[in-house]
Amino acid sequence: MPSYTAPVKDMQFLLHDVLKISETDIPGYADLDRSFTGAVLDEAAKVAQDILTPLNAVGDTEGCKLENGVVRTPKGFKEAFRTLSEGGWMSLDAAPDYGGQGLPYLMHTAVNETFVSANMAFNMYQGLTHGAYSAILVHGTDAQKTKWLPKLVTCEWTGTMNLTEPHCGTDLGLLRTKAEPQADGSYRITGQKIFISAGDHDMAENIVHLVLAKAPGGGEGTKGISLFIVPKVMVNDDGSLGARNAVSVGKVEEKMGIHGNATCVMNYDGATGWLLGDLHKGMKAMFTMMNEARLGVALQGYAVAEPAYQNAVAYAKDRLQGRAVTGAENPKGPADPLIVHPDIRRNLMEQKSFVEGARALTYWGATLIDRAHHGDAAADGLIGLLTPVLKGFQTDKGLEMTVQAQQVFGGHGYIEETGMSQFVRDARIAQIYEGANGVQALDLVGRKLATDGGKHVMAFFEMVKAECKAHDSDERMAGFVEPLKAASKQMQAAAMFFMQNGMKNPNAALAGSYDFMHLMGHVCLGLMWTRMAKAAHAALDSGAEDRAFYETKIATGRFYMARQLPACAAHLARIESGAEPVMALAAEAF
Repeated sequence: MPSYTAPVKDMQFLLHDVLKISETDIPGYADLDRSFTGAVLDEAAKVAQDILTPLNAVGDTEGCKLENGVVRTPKGFKEAFRTLSEGGWMSLDAAPDYGGQGLPYLMHTAVNETFVSANMAFNMYQGLTHGAYSAILVHGTDAQKTKWLPKLVTCEWTGTMNLTEPHCGTDLGLLRTKAEPQADGSYRITGQKIFISAGDHDMAENIVHLVLAKAPGGGEGTKGISLFIVPKVMVNDDGSLGARNAVSVGKVEEKMGIHGNATCVMNYDGATGWLLGDLHKGMKAMFTMMNEARLGVALQGYAVAEPAYQNAVAYAKDRLQGRAVTGAENPKGPADPLIVHPDIRRNLMEQKSFVEGARALTYWGATLIDRAHHGDAAADGLIGLLTPVLKGFQTDKGLEMTVQAQQVFGGHGYIEETGMSQFVRDARIAQIYEGANGVQALDLVGRKLATDGGKHVMAFFEMVKAECKAHDSDERMAGFVEPLKAASKQMQAAAMFFMQNGMKNPNAALAGSYDFMHLMGHVCLGLMWTRMAKAAHAALDSGAEDRAFYETKIATGRFYMARQLPACAAHLARIESGAEPVMALAAEAF
């Protein structure tokens, strides 16, 4: 069974050496000193390693089962869920008014990483609940907040998001679920939803579904959609549970991965629901949940790659195969360990440099969210621009890295006994749900680049330029600054191509959107590695004791800048080839 050790030292490096969180002006960050965050992360690591990691393979092999209308989760899940709930792990950043601990979103992000790495399928139950909590917190009435939030905060009740229907996924304007208004102000919800993560289970006494449906008078398309709170079990005025609502599970999907999470077909047969937010403005309310979910999925991209990498490293150091071309490094043994071979080193360095860079980008993104929560419009605009890049790029590369980790094992990686295939199978869904990555690319190029007149992407370019300029006189940083400058110019050239060609031929822009998402992803990680290198050099200059850690960080960053950022040139070349190569064939020619 694969093992996992939470990378607390690297997390602390990011929080305090790179982001310097306790020195920033973000409300709540002054309390996040190194000892406090270390204590929280150390305890989270114990939960992840001792409780969740052993259940990862259990969830994969047992899966979830529908029995007499109730979904049964794998052995040990219910007890583990209760442990996390009672420990307050699911309420770190929730509002104290509703029983939360009121910590910044950044701390939720860091802790959440350890839980995802340990057991992605298990963590989704509380992850969806957190999203439902956020949507009700932002869009609910005071009465709705009082009724639903305290139990969601503790995860005594869990939450879901219900968007997809059998005939429509991304194009929600086609949805058919109906909401009929009732005399008492409630609605009768009728329709079917599919692919509902954590749609039903036996770990909580109630499930609060957030359901998109069309109420009368809304018109066609997404403008006519409203969002409704539809509980599995009705809640009485005194807060006690009442009768079962008219919502049921049609089936539990058999999936490629995340077997420990119940992905359900949900049937609403005149179920009672209540409007959340404004009538016919459901997409606005749902996007509060969806944007948070997309950032959570972006985290899944690298968080699943982390344990895959850890196990690949252990295997590469232990497995004896062949001899080093420069001479035997294990002369007393029959062969040298795999890790002596350059191509294995390349493989592992690609994994390591991606995971650490993506962690930095995700944590920085979390600080932008915390700023946005306190009314910082610039931060809100920047994280809006970055969200499709975080989700699309990190999940694409995350799957790629789990495959590379599996490759280190050779044939043994293809055998279920080693557990490496689970990382690949679990990581695959992150490219698909919460908006498939092609849709993320279209959103980035088709909407986000032009938001507010392009102000936010220009601010990003200026940020990169300022970072490079700050190190122009430091020869040690040349291996970071020059590649970052080049990559940023290539990103600017791609954006200019879209501006010059997109209006007269929209396909010219959209055909290059996926490449642009990856190009920008590489620039973002290049920016993160430049910041990490700066922090590592500063630590070495100040006489840090663990010199090896900081020297390793710099060497890993140099690898990314030298070996990964050159991909930006290829992405630019593909973008500038325009739409013709992509659109050349008639549909019948495929």
